[in-house]
Amino acid sequence: MKQLLLAGLLGLTLPAAAMAMEADQPAQATPPASAAQASSSQLDAAIAGKWRDPKNTARDPYRHPKEMLTFFGIRPDMTVIEIWPSGGWFTEILAPYLNANGQYIGALPPGSKSKTALENKFRFGPQQYGKAKLIEFDNKAPNLGPDASADMVLTFRNVHNWAADGSAETMFKAFFKVLKPGGVLGVEDHRADKGKTLDQVVNTGYLPTDYVIKLATDAGFKLDGQSEVNANPKDNHDHPKGVWTLPPTFELGDKDKAKYQAIGESDRMTLRFVKPAK
Repeated sequence: MKQLLLAGLLGLTLPAAAMAMEADQPAQATPPASAAQASSSQLDAAIAGKWRDPKNTARDPYRHPKEMLTFFGIRPDMTVIEIWPSGGWFTEILAPYLNANGQYIGALPPGSKSKTALENKFRFGPQQYGKAKLIEFDNKAPNLGPDASADMVLTFRNVHNWAADGSAETMFKAFFKVLKPGGVLGVEDHRADKGKTLDQVVNTGYLPTDYVIKLATDAGFKLDGQSEVNANPKDNHDHPKGVWTLPPTFELGDKDKAKYQAIGESDRMTLRFVKPAK
């Protein structure tokens, strides 16, 4: 106690943990505001990176990377697994953001056409991707790494594929297994009209939100938040070729392209789940 009084008189500060011990209280676990600000600045820098493909940056207004990743609670010291990064839209942001103090792992199905492209991206951008890793997994029996080894699992617009091929339940169980207690699962996918069943929409690319929530909670997760950051009221969810009618796919080619361009990318759910702490 004398040490604390002397520090106050001299205008000095002691480490937060030492002060908490002196006062017989637990150390403060919440990171200081400066740490959150630093994380935000690093995320801004990654999103603004000159290494990103201009075709990808042009989609930022539709994909909302800063808002979505902030909602998920990402930090630059995390081990993050991105499931099915495909062409690497989010890889160009996540891997550089995590490169200094965290770990980016991209998880791909065997024989993925995008693996070589991502490997070349990593090879020719060591400053941004020096620590990034790729792993392969079978979505019928997925192994995403050692149990409780990841801080966060992220999947963007992929659940509809697993719903269509019958592997969705298995995938969510794998997410739960690889995450540490307290770890976060972030999910983004195309959102069907409320009240629609999976059978009614599974071939359109859209999914019922309650179906995705049930997948996660059945696997052991707790729903921790829903965001409207990717909502698009212009999208009525009813298109000739499903969600692929809209940009960026434009499945109909030039037919009614201006109409679908005006709608923009799909209306999407954005969900954050947490693996309960033991």
